[in-house]
Amino acid sequence: MVAEDIILRPILTEKSREAMVAEGKYTFEVSKKATKIDIKNAVEKLFDVKVVDVKTMNMRGKLKRQGVHVGRRSDWKKSIVTIETNPEAFKYTAKGGKEETVSKKYKTSIEEFGI
Repeated sequence: MVAEDIILRPILTEKSREAMVAEGKYTFEVSKKATKIDIKNAVEKLFDVKVVDVKTMNMRGKLKRQGVHVGRRSDWKKSIVTIETNPEAFKYTAKGGKEETVSKKYKTSIEEFGI
């Protein structure tokens, strides 16, 4: 699957906005066939962030009624993605025992949400 086909749209509610600011959790509507690994890879590719955790849930469509006719909206899948908000430098020992530091080049938020 292509990353654009996995992430369908962001879900922006009061509760999800509070989680974005406080905890770095972003909520998306995703494809029903997408797995957690697919979602993680798509978010990392599209938004250039480091994903720490992915939680998914299948949402049942609501019952809707118009006059005497009763129907149901489509079922859909929701994903809550936690990103790393405080990337720290990574230290390792290079050849010759020399210690090197590499800073992580990930963003700490997703600007496309407009917060």
